[in-house]
Amino acid sequence: MKKITFAVAAIIAAVMVSCGNGTPKADLKNDIDTLSYAIGITQTQGLKDYLQYRMGVDSTYMDEFIKGLNEGANAGDDKKKQAYYAGLQIGQQISQGMIKSINHELFGEDSTQTISLKNFMAGFVCGATDGKGLMTFEEAQQIEDTKMKEVKAKQMEIQYGDWKKKNEAYMDSIAKAGVAKELEKGVYYEVITEGSGIIPADSSMVKVHYEGKLIDGTQFDSSYNNPEPTKFHCNQVIPGWTLALTHMPVGSKWKIYIPAEMAYQDRNAGPIKPFSTLVFTLELLGIE
Repeated sequence: MKKITFAVAAIIAAVMVSCGNGTPKADLKNDIDTLSYAIGITQTQGLKDYLQYRMGVDSTYMDEFIKGLNEGANAGDDKKKQAYYAGLQIGQQISQGMIKSINHELFGEDSTQTISLKNFMAGFVCGATDGKGLMTFEEAQQIEDTKMKEVKAKQMEIQYGDWKKKNEAYMDSIAKAGVAKELEKGVYYEVITEGSGIIPADSSMVKVHYEGKLIDGTQFDSSYNNPEPTKFHCNQVIPGWTLALTHMPVGSKWKIYIPAEMAYQDRNAGPIKPFSTLVFTLELLGIE
């Protein structure tokens, strides 16, 4: 017998024995009864963790779970009940997963803001029933794409506006100092050691050592503690790196200043906040 794919350990056996609210009592009169009871227990493997961590069920309300469990199991082929239970399940997924995910995408860690559940559900029901709504599916896709970017950008400006200004001012100071040279697209570099080897193409596999810092001096990455240099294709990294590497002769060591537009833009990248200028010491050791 194939078991349901819940995650780790079992729970309902103990609940069955305790005969909680609405739970049938076991009445093992023959082999089929005993087998049925045993299968019921074995099919709950991993259910406790699944309910808690995947479905968000609070163990305090297990009686309510048992009540719903019994109703669902006894529904049989009742199409009306099947539709209702499917609605409950998808509604829970919307509440516990979808809305939270959308809010995090739009508003980050700001839990005080949320999309409109009322309007979301109006659109969801319209789409699910092929009803005539305020816009077509294609129009909705276009509006979602445009408005998501606008709302997210506005939220990022509110949350990281001061940091963005500091990084833009830093790049302005690099440009005005006249020490570093501009490659293009706002990327600047200073030559520490000028190599005499060939210059990689954007598809070249290169071998490098590097150290990366934010404008406040915080180091966010380095290869110098690794046993071996780092290897990658020039076109598999952020645009600012690709630009620098495809202008560096092998053997060069540069200090490069990469504005956010040529790095991670308005995205979070671990210790790198949105709108961050990145300052790298970069050594091009070879091409493979």
